[in-house]
Amino acid sequence: MAKKIVVVGGVAAGASAAAKARRDDEHAEIVVLEKGPYVSFANCGLPYFVSGEIEGRDELLLQTPESLRSRMALDVRVHHEAVAVHADRREVEVVDHASGTRQTIGYDELVLAPGARPIVPPLAGVKSTNVHLLRTVPDADALRAALDAGARRAVVIGGGFIGLEAAEGLRHRGLEVTLVEKAPQVLPPVDPEMAAPVADELVRLGIDLRLGVGATRFVTAGDRAIAAELEDGSLIEADLFLLSIGVRPNVELAVAAGCALGPTGAIAVDERMATSVPGIWAAGDAVEMRHLVGDTPVWIALAGPANRQGRVAGANTVGGDLRFRGALGTAIVRVGRLTAASTGLSEKACARGGIECRVTWNRHGHHAGYFPGAQPLTLKLVSDKKTGRLLGAQAVGAEGVDKRIDVVATALHGGLSVADLEDLDLAYAPPFGAARDPIHQAAMTHHNLQKGVLSGLTPSEALERLHALQVVDVRNPGERAGGMLAGAIGIPLTELRERIGELEPAKETLVYCAGGQRSAFAARVLRQRGFAQVHTLVGGWAAYGMFEAARMHAAPRAPAAAAS
Repeated sequence: MAKKIVVVGGVAAGASAAAKARRDDEHAEIVVLEKGPYVSFANCGLPYFVSGEIEGRDELLLQTPESLRSRMALDVRVHHEAVAVHADRREVEVVDHASGTRQTIGYDELVLAPGARPIVPPLAGVKSTNVHLLRTVPDADALRAALDAGARRAVVIGGGFIGLEAAEGLRHRGLEVTLVEKAPQVLPPVDPEMAAPVADELVRLGIDLRLGVGATRFVTAGDRAIAAELEDGSLIEADLFLLSIGVRPNVELAVAAGCALGPTGAIAVDERMATSVPGIWAAGDAVEMRHLVGDTPVWIALAGPANRQGRVAGANTVGGDLRFRGALGTAIVRVGRLTAASTGLSEKACARGGIECRVTWNRHGHHAGYFPGAQPLTLKLVSDKKTGRLLGAQAVGAEGVDKRIDVVATALHGGLSVADLEDLDLAYAPPFGAARDPIHQAAMTHHNLQKGVLSGLTPSEALERLHALQVVDVRNPGERAGGMLAGAIGIPLTELRERIGELEPAKETLVYCAGGQRSAFAARVLRQRGFAQVHTLVGGWAAYGMFEAARMHAAPRAPAAAAS
C-alpha cells in the first residue's frame, strides 16, 4: 500500500524532503503544506533582489506548485497552514487561508520543516508600516516598493549576515544607510579583529556605523516611523527601517505534537532526522544538530544544512537510511570589495566552551605575488592548545576567501590536523594560487608554534607585556613610517646580523614584521645567537592593526544629531 507523506513547510528543507521522497518512492502520496504564497524560493537571494543585482523576482522562485506537480507529482498547497498535529491519530489540522476553510489530513509519515521566525522586539512603533523584515519574497517586494516610492534614508538594525547584505544593497540603490548593532562589532559570531576590516569597508561604502548600541523605540507619525531612538539617546531619521536582529526556531507545532526540544530550544532529532514522536520527522531551521567540531548540540539556521537535512528526512520517510552527521556553521558574506567567511569554532566560541585554544593570523596574496592582481587575504586558524586538533578558521579579503574557507571546512569534516594542512596538494598556477598557498603558510606558522619551534604572542598578549619586553621591528624603514609599537627598535631583517650588538641577549624579546614571515626568521636568528627568550608577534603588524581597528569601532561615540 502506498504511503501518505505530509510535509509542513517548503523552501530549503521541506521542498528537499518532498523531492527526495518522490525520487525514492514513485508510488507515495506526498502533500506539501506551505503557509505562504511561495513553496520554493531563494531566501538567501532576497538582499540581492532588493539591491537590484537580481533584477526579476521570478529568478527567486526556484519551483512553483505547478512545476512540482508536473515534474514530481507533488500535491503542493500554498496558503495552507498546519495548525495542529494529532500524533495519536496521525492527522494534521490545516487552515486554508485562501478560502478560510479548515480540514484534517491524515498521514503515515509527517515531516516538520516550519523554519525559523524573525525576532521582533517589543519596541514602541515596531508595527509601523515602514518597519520591515526580510525573510520572504513579500518582504522583499515591500522593500522594493518603498525604494520605488522614493525612500532615500534607511536604518538597518542588526549587523549579522543578512543585515550587512541588506545595508550594502540599500546603499547600492543610493540610499543614506545607518547600520545599528548592539554588539561592539559587526558579524557577532566572528572574532572581533576579523570583523574589523568588514566594518572599515562599510564605512568606505558610506554607511554610518553605530556599534555597541541598540534601538529602544521608533518615533512615529501616524502609522509610519520617522526615526529610531538608540540607547545613547540619539535619533536617526529615515524613510524605512529594517529589522535584522536574528531568528528563533519555529517549534510551536512540534511542541504541541509532543516532540521533545533539545537544550538549544530547537526540535531534538537523531541522525536520521527522527523526532521523539514516532512517524514525525523534522528538518531545517527549526531543528537542533550536532556541531562536528564541538560535538555539542547547536542550532544553526543556514540553508546548506537545511537542504541536506531535508534530503535525509525525505529518504527516511519512505524506508531509507540516510544520516545527517552534523554541521560546522560554515558561512560567508560579501561586503563591498571584501569577503568574510568562517567555519568551525571561533576563538570566542572556544572561550565560551572552556577550550584553551591556539590562534594564528597569516596575511598573504590570494595568488602568486608576481602575477598581476594579487589581493591580500588574512586567514586565522584556531586549534586546541592541548591536543593540537584543528578547530576552525576565519578569513577576510578581496579574493580567494571562499576557496580557503571551504578547504578548511573539508579538513574539519574529515578530521585532518593542522599538520595535514601543510601537506595538502592544492592546485597551483600563478593566476589561482601560489606554490605555498595561504592555507600552507597558515598551517606552517600554526604548526611551528604548536611544536615549539617558535614562541608567539598574540597582539593582545603582546600589548599587556610590552613594557617589559625588548621589541624589535624588522620591517623596512618605509613600512615603519606607517607606525610602530611603542618603544620598538627598528632593525630591518637584512641588517639584523650586523646590528645584533644593539640588542640585549639576556632580555626577553618580541620581534615583529608586517605579517609574521620575516619575524619568524629573525626570531630563529636571535635564538641561535644566544638570545634567551624570543617571541614573534603572531600575525605581525597586520594583525595588530586589525585589533586596533576593532577597538576603535567598539569605542563609545558621542550621540549623533538627528539627520536633517
